[in-house]
Amino acid sequence: MKNKRRIMWLERVDSTNDEARRHISDIDNLSVVSALSQTAGRGQRGNTWTSNAGENLMFSIVLKSPALMAEDHFALNEIAALSVADFLSTYGIKAEIKWPNDIYVGEKKICGILIENSFRGKTISSSIIGIGLNINQRNFNVNLPNPTSMVLCMQNQGTQPKDHKCHSERSEESFDIKACLDGFMDIFTTYHDRFLSSDSDLSPLRQLYLDSLWRSGKPSRFIDYTGLPSGHLDGPMNICTEKTPDSGITSTIRTGKEFPGIIRGLSSTGNLLVEDLTTGQIREFGFKEIGYIL
Repeated sequence: MKNKRRIMWLERVDSTNDEARRHISDIDNLSVVSALSQTAGRGQRGNTWTSNAGENLMFSIVLKSPALMAEDHFALNEIAALSVADFLSTYGIKAEIKWPNDIYVGEKKICGILIENSFRGKTISSSIIGIGLNINQRNFNVNLPNPTSMVLCMQNQGTQPKDHKCHSERSEESFDIKACLDGFMDIFTTYHDRFLSSDSDLSPLRQLYLDSLWRSGKPSRFIDYTGLPSGHLDGPMNICTEKTPDSGITSTIRTGKEFPGIIRGLSSTGNLLVEDLTTGQIREFGFKEIGYIL
C-alpha cells in the first residue's frame, strides 16, 4: 500500500522540526510541515538557519517506524541528500553532497539538512528530516561565507525559472516554492518506498551517495576536531560558541589541527574515511570531529 503524504503550509513557526515534533502523534507517516518563515531555524552543529521569508523552502518530513535499525540511521541522511541532489538535477543544476548533510553546487552551499531521530531499543521509531533549500533568494547575509540558490544557479547557466515547470505564475524570474516542494517530495517518496521497507537492500543507496560525495578523491584541507568540545563551529577560524549553565553565551577558540587529506569513502555506520596525506593512514571521523577548509 502506497504511503499518502500531507503537506501542511504554515505562515510562521519557530522551527519546522520543532513544530513537527509537537504534533508527531497526530500526523501520518510522510507528512510534511513547511513554513514561509522561521524564527529559530536550526542547522547542523548547533548553527542557525536563516532565510528570507517566502523565498526558500523550509520544511520537515515526518517518518514513522521507517523499518531501520539504529545502526543504519545514516541511510536517512543518504535518502534526504540524494533526493535534494536529484531534484536539483532536474533543473540542470549539478549538486554534490558535502558529508554528512549539506548540498553544494561547486563551492557554494544551496541546502542544509538536519535529521533528528527517536529510538526504541535497537530500531528507529520515528525521524524528523528538516531541509532548508535556497530557491529564490538572491541576496544573503554577508556573514554567510558561500551561499547560493536555484535562481542564482539558473542565472549562471543562462536560463530562467520560466523555462521550467515549477516557475512562478507571478514572475518569470522566480520559482513557485510550493510546486518545488511537490516535485521534491515525488523524488523523496520514490527513495523512501525503495529503501525503507523491511526487506530493503541498502548497499545501492550507499553507492549512490558515494558517487555524489563532494570533494571525494580530491586533495583537500581539513581540520581535525577529535577530542575537542562540541558546539557551534565557524569554519577554519575554529571558533566554538556554547551556552553556559546560566544561559549566557561564551566563545572559545577550538585549536583543531589542520591537515591535508583525501576523502576515501564511508565506514559501515556512515563515518567519513579520510586519507591523511601527512601519514598515509586512513582515518575515521564521526560527526563534529572534522571540518572542511573552504
